[in-house]
Amino acid sequence: MPTPRVAVIIVSYNGLPIVQKCLPTVVQTNWENLQIIFVDNQSSDQSVEWVTENFPKIKVIQHPQNWLFSRANNEVIRAIEADYVVLLNNDVAVSEDWLTTLVKYAEKFPKVGALQPKILQFHQRDHFEYAGACGGFLDQLGYPFARGRIFEHTEKDCGQYDQPMYIDWASGASMLLRCSALKDVGLLDEHFGLHMEEIDLCWRLRRAGYDIGVEPNSKVYHIGGATLSRNSSRKLYYNIRNSLLMLYKNLPRGHFHRVFFQRMIIDHCAALAWFLSGKWHHARSVIQGYLDAHKLRHHYQPPGATEASTSYRGRILIDYLLFRRKLFSDLPQSKFSRSIST
Repeated sequence: MPTPRVAVIIVSYNGLPIVQKCLPTVVQTNWENLQIIFVDNQSSDQSVEWVTENFPKIKVIQHPQNWLFSRANNEVIRAIEADYVVLLNNDVAVSEDWLTTLVKYAEKFPKVGALQPKILQFHQRDHFEYAGACGGFLDQLGYPFARGRIFEHTEKDCGQYDQPMYIDWASGASMLLRCSALKDVGLLDEHFGLHMEEIDLCWRLRRAGYDIGVEPNSKVYHIGGATLSRNSSRKLYYNIRNSLLMLYKNLPRGHFHRVFFQRMIIDHCAALAWFLSGKWHHARSVIQGYLDAHKLRHHYQPPGATEASTSYRGRILIDYLLFRRKLFSDLPQSKFSRSIST
């Protein structure tokens, strides 16, 4: 059998210091039929010159402007021929056999449309990283969490989540996608720009009958916050707006309205708390996110009543704040609506 063709796409914008730390590890990837594509979103920091000079075998694509994450990746995916594409953040370092493990898993399970490795912190490599940790889930209100990370609490990796599992979403920080599946469901939603676009894509894949998986035997190390810090009001805006769009796109209409009512109460209470504490930019981001999500809704049609929903029937906010469940292993397994093991 021929070795599957894999294209690793790394989108970067003014990230030269982190590219210098992480890209050399990607170049050492042990895979025969591999193309590494460095995509520059009109940087002004000499990133392209450094990559071209130090790694002449890497294909470099320069976009005419900053197309953010979704369009920057989509333009490349449309132009290449591959069996799998990997979306890899420019601030992710990898182990030598990380890709081999992912591709072998995907080849073994042809219904897997998207797959992520175990994502650990770059500077504290025995702890899970915020962006995806060891596989993502959604609660009944659409709030994301992961094995190894619930809200701001990231766990130490003690091997407790080393078994592969089916999950709700794989992290865009390091995400292997089956190209034939993308032809079925489409690419990243370019209206999202950045943030939540990979969760939406995974939801569409699940609706089309594909599985989303995590293979913890593959490990990568994420610096995090390279584009926007977790405390950024701009990031909060994208997360609020895109989360609402994702729910509108993927939930049957009656279900969406029930979820939206609860989300509106929770999110606006948070906005009021930020306003009263002097974090006016955060409060404004919530309000603006709701307004802009409403404006963008006309781009989408609601799904049918039998579409795939979220797998966690609980409310992660209540679990975390009221019951102090900060570990994924603390969550009641009875609240998962489907089997999450492979």
